[in-house]
Amino acid sequence: MPSRSVLITGGAGFIGSHLGQQLLARGDRVRVLDNLDPFYAVELKRRNLAALAAAGGERFEFLEGDLREAAACRRAVDGVEVVVHLAALAGVRPSIQDPVRYLDVNVTGTQVLLQQIDDQAVRVVFGSSSSVYGGNTKVPFAESDPVDRPVSPYAASKKAGEVLSYTWHHLRGNPVVCLRFFTVYGPRQRPEMAIHQFARHITDGTEIPFFGDGSSRRDYTYVDDIVQGITAAMEVDRPYAIYNLGGAATTSLAELVQLLERALGRPARRKLLPDQPGDVPITCADVSLAARELGYRCTTPLAAGIERFCRWYLDEKREGRVL
Repeated sequence: MPSRSVLITGGAGFIGSHLGQQLLARGDRVRVLDNLDPFYAVELKRRNLAALAAAGGERFEFLEGDLREAAACRRAVDGVEVVVHLAALAGVRPSIQDPVRYLDVNVTGTQVLLQQIDDQAVRVVFGSSSSVYGGNTKVPFAESDPVDRPVSPYAASKKAGEVLSYTWHHLRGNPVVCLRFFTVYGPRQRPEMAIHQFARHITDGTEIPFFGDGSSRRDYTYVDDIVQGITAAMEVDRPYAIYNLGGAATTSLAELVQLLERALGRPARRKLLPDQPGDVPITCADVSLAARELGYRCTTPLAAGIERFCRWYLDEKREGRVL
């Protein structure tokens, strides 16, 4: 495969930095646009960028800038062949506290970015979310299911991003693929996400926030499997498409905590809390379409992925790095 020039928005973050590493390893040129938002420690993002710079040398470029700034987006898209748009304010619960900012960044920012792409040959891959399925009770979730009832501002912003991407594709003709990620985890996962947060509380001996009765179920997907799906989506010959990328299995909150206890070798202390607004009882991906058209397969069982995450976490903690 010939090398490509790829822009990753949000490339200093969790999924973006893993994608950047994979693309650089195969010989692509990678440009990252990221505003280094302090939603979590900026030091973690700078460490990710340093690793990408070391891996890519002259094939890596970092631009610090905001999605909502047309000039920054214009510089970022100049000369690239593929745009992987991962930059966003993430998280269901924080979006309920600050919905205006979430919609400004995730919706307005997406529109500003798309508007700067003049070359009709540029492919766009948009990072969406399983949260668009809302309180869907039909499992597994299929791309053809209705997604017109999101239950959080974050979910609404991701559905809006899919709609904007389609409108832009319809008007401009560029190929667009939207990927609905199902609870991605792995080394460098964001600190506020459940697996990372629980690992911190368990190793520190503090209480984990345990919402509901532990029966809620999630489809957890290891980051390497997500990256494989993204790279396949960069090549797919479809004018516009939406795919689920998930593990195609569900795990309860109670089972997740047990896996972490086993991998970390310590018991968890649970602080029992009521279910939270915006949370859904289950997520589960139907990945048959992605399997047929992208060759996507989730190859990392949750137990193995949790073991890998915990080894990384304990190594980082031992070295005294910010987590």
